[in-house]
Amino acid sequence: MNVLGKALGLGIATAAFAMASPAAAQLQPWEDYEPQETVIELTYVKVDEGQLPFYLEGLRDTWVKANEAAKSIGQITDYGIYVVPYGSNEVNLVLRINYPNMATLDPDKAEYDKFMDAWGKANQESSSKTVRELYNKIRKIKGTYVLRELKMKM
Repeated sequence: MNVLGKALGLGIATAAFAMASPAAAQLQPWEDYEPQETVIELTYVKVDEGQLPFYLEGLRDTWVKANEAAKSIGQITDYGIYVVPYGSNEVNLVLRINYPNMATLDPDKAEYDKFMDAWGKANQESSSKTVRELYNKIRKIKGTYVLRELKMKM
């Protein structure tokens, strides 16, 4: 076999080993790690410069109130607002909502009605007006992500 043939054979063997190695090292769910039931939603927001105090005031009167209503009836377990003090400047605020599980995000008329009873029609109308008249002028939603934690077993 010539040098080129040996090199080609070695290259194929190396590639085959490299592709086989990850398969041998794969972790197994519930054996090596456990997916958690809680689901976290993160929304990345870019608020216009100088507008953060106005946006936060609006969030307090809309988003926070809605989350408090959802929390009081068990639809969410927690929520938070995070400022991004440094970075690429693509976002400067992150909104977090913790749901008990993925099923909580499914459409459910009974749960919707329960939320509307807790939240109220007046709050819904006021919130919609704030979104139209304030939020859409001073912020851009850069993305929303749903996360599920994986706890590694040692």
